[in-house]
Amino acid sequence: MIIDQLDVAVRAGAAATLLLSAALLLRQWRRIGLPALLLAPLALCLTGFVLGNTPLTLKPDGPVGAAARVLSGFTVIFLWWFCLSCFDRRFRVRGPVLVVGLIWGLIAALDRGLFGAALGQWEWSRLLLPLGFAIVGHLVWRLLAEREDDLIQQRHDARVLTAVGLGGMLFVDLSADLLFGFDWRPLAFALSQNLMILIFGLWLAGRLLTVRPEALTFVTNAERTPAEAPDPGVRDAALHRRLTDLMEGERVFLDPELTFAAFVARMGASERAVRTLINHELGHDHFRSFLNHYRVAEARRRLSAPSHAEDKLIAVALDSGFASLASFNRAFRAVEGCAPSRYRATARAAFSTKAGSEEPKAGF
Repeated sequence: MIIDQLDVAVRAGAAATLLLSAALLLRQWRRIGLPALLLAPLALCLTGFVLGNTPLTLKPDGPVGAAARVLSGFTVIFLWWFCLSCFDRRFRVRGPVLVVGLIWGLIAALDRGLFGAALGQWEWSRLLLPLGFAIVGHLVWRLLAEREDDLIQQRHDARVLTAVGLGGMLFVDLSADLLFGFDWRPLAFALSQNLMILIFGLWLAGRLLTVRPEALTFVTNAERTPAEAPDPGVRDAALHRRLTDLMEGERVFLDPELTFAAFVARMGASERAVRTLINHELGHDHFRSFLNHYRVAEARRRLSAPSHAEDKLIAVALDSGFASLASFNRAFRAVEGCAPSRYRATARAAFSTKAGSEEPKAGF
């Protein structure tokens, strides 16, 4: 039947594009980082899910079917980690997200019978439902809460789409499990899920695969005519001067409540122009990191100045524009690689050594 062939084609296409994308990305994991490493297990889990996600008889059985069922149980957690790593370069699999992931993995392993058939008979999947809703809520919150300060335009625009599309799909899937049970998989519902995964795989492959013009025309970059060469970006000198005036002249970074919207208003330019300037020319991917660059520099000046030797760290933090001592410590460690207290001690020791060496020696 046509529907059987369509079902197989969608599932096979989704698996193929996901595994191909993961293989391509994994080859460059040293340059790309954590997203490349997380996509590999995510692709395997999604492949296991689509292979068994059908009410029809054309699905793997035996060891392959068992492996697909086991892998599918870990899909949500790797999808969660992968999305967080794509939208936050500082994300690491540790702390609460690691604990929640391990709890999910343990429950999924029990449900799949990895710890014995006797334990596998319990309805462990019921425990995954509240955890799944919490993960979806956390993912959507992180995507939307950090959208305003995201200085990478494409990533900024993709946050809402990802929150609505991916978050909505996971929410519908979890709601269906809650209302109708885990075995409820009508053909239309399963086919739509697999089709969404296929679309995701095709989009991902399109982002990773690049077309080289010389592949078919045999024309190298050096042989392109001037008209074919990309135009260099033109720097907006006036906008850059305004930014310098605000940061170095008016020192607006000292305001701990400064938001990106307020900064854009003071710049007197469009949000896109300001975002492009800070991201492309200054190299900051988040408004917070841009502000912290200036705030940490101010803190370094205060920590090493003898006139501020008696200032408490909380005073240095607040006077440098940070809202709290905790945020000051995190930002300072990220930039300097050490705690503010250690930086101050090192600066004092260096100053004392220099002062001692400059004292006049007694003469006869």
